[in-house]
Amino acid sequence: MTPQQPAPRRFARLRLVGAALTALVLAGTGTATQAMASPKTPPTPPVPTLTWTDCQGGFECANADVPLDYREPQGRTITLAVVRKKAADQTQRKGTLFMQPGGPGNSGVDFVRNNYDDLPAALRDSFDVFGYDVRGVGRSSALTCFDDARYTKAVTDAKGVPGPDAFGPALREAAEFNQACVDNAGALLPYVGTEYVARDIDLLRQALGEEQLTYYGRSFGSYIGTVYAALFPKRVRALALDGAYDPVHYANRPYAYDRPQYLALDGAMSRFLDWCAADPATCGFGDGDPRAAFEQLKSDLDANPVTTASGGKANGYTLVYRLMFNINEGKVIWPSLGAALRKAQLRDNTSFLLRPPSPASFDFLGPNVVVECVDREYPRSLHQLKRNVTANAKAAPLLGPAMAYGPPTYDHQHATACVQWPGERVSRYDGSYRAKGSSPILVMGTTGDPDTPYQDAVALSRRLDNASLLTFDAEGHTAFGRSACATDAVIGYLVDLKVPASGTTCADETQPPSSTPKTAPPGTTLGELRNGVNERVERIGSVD
Repeated sequence: MTPQQPAPRRFARLRLVGAALTALVLAGTGTATQAMASPKTPPTPPVPTLTWTDCQGGFECANADVPLDYREPQGRTITLAVVRKKAADQTQRKGTLFMQPGGPGNSGVDFVRNNYDDLPAALRDSFDVFGYDVRGVGRSSALTCFDDARYTKAVTDAKGVPGPDAFGPALREAAEFNQACVDNAGALLPYVGTEYVARDIDLLRQALGEEQLTYYGRSFGSYIGTVYAALFPKRVRALALDGAYDPVHYANRPYAYDRPQYLALDGAMSRFLDWCAADPATCGFGDGDPRAAFEQLKSDLDANPVTTASGGKANGYTLVYRLMFNINEGKVIWPSLGAALRKAQLRDNTSFLLRPPSPASFDFLGPNVVVECVDREYPRSLHQLKRNVTANAKAAPLLGPAMAYGPPTYDHQHATACVQWPGERVSRYDGSYRAKGSSPILVMGTTGDPDTPYQDAVALSRRLDNASLLTFDAEGHTAFGRSACATDAVIGYLVDLKVPASGTTCADETQPPSSTPKTAPPGTTLGELRNGVNERVERIGSVD
């Protein structure tokens, strides 16, 4: 199939060339960095040949064969789907701009195709814009753990207000998820970690004829860019890392990473409810006490789920799950959230917060869990796991309990699976993140980010040898496309290598409209449309 067509629900497990593949799911925590530090340097992996074909809308598509296992670079391969759109005037182009979405689990092919027209003209004129589906995602041998029926059961059984005995069932369900991963995708699991993804990018850079990498990565894409810079610092032309991760905490101190993420998400929800209390007419939810109303709504939906138009069930967990993603939009979405919560109170199943996770979501959620379990080294102690899960649920009472004790889905619900993870981690990166000798790197953080806490961007800017931090003083996730100030800074950096002074702050967030918007205001993307209807399609705003 061509990428412009609707992607099929399931893709071929792997396209492998060479020796027969045996199951490689073994207990262990070896890393790619350690494995490659052998006395005998392995041969250089071959640069893939890209044969471009038209795939409509001015886009060109191709496949790239890269090593499945970089310890055997001449051996078996995995095929990656790639897409690009060339700069209109090739005589003026500065190179290729790699664009990497968040996740893990989002399609880079779709990210480029869905957002190209909203990119600032300066980027479209200066670069061929390029994206690809990373290994294990989308058109690049998408992996599957739970099938749709099992995932549907898991999210339907989950609660918005879990009971006092929720830890045991959560642990057992995570173990079942892990076993499903082994059964359905065992041959691929060891090889989807971010070190191998970064090595893929370097082969793609060479295949495109670029001497150095120009890159924009948001959210998890910022971590991929960080690992690339650590591995190949001299090959960095410009890296814009938006909604950045603290890489040391993410990979090597996962509990220290998880706790701030719980607090950031609950903090964003808390500030929204404070706004509802201060402006009840615009919010429309809470009858003067939105916090109490929200807690009651979660319990009521758990006790008596709403039947959806498709015949499914929406409960308190459904509500929390949708809020977790939609609150990423910042203040512009707040009136829409208030209206949707009021609809949920009235048991109106047209509320976008009463849309249970669907098969389209599951295609994102499965890889999201697997990649993080390969990337991150959790202690194996179940006692330590229970202490941390319990503490996080208590510290983040609005949304935290449903996340802490829910099935393996998004970031907050990974610990129970990752502590019990049965597979090798040969593709995990665990080296230094200094990127010594790189060109200047732009790190961006949003002060009220519910998904990637602002302090992570501060930490990354300090861990890198040559980084500049740009702060977006706002609610919501990431900065590019949501702030004219931040977007202009990214353009100047990527096009002309003008690095904003470290400590630069942008404060131009769109404020809440006076009523629920029907379409996205200029310069924004409306989360009700993006995540409520279109599942995990990632969009960036247009401020050009």
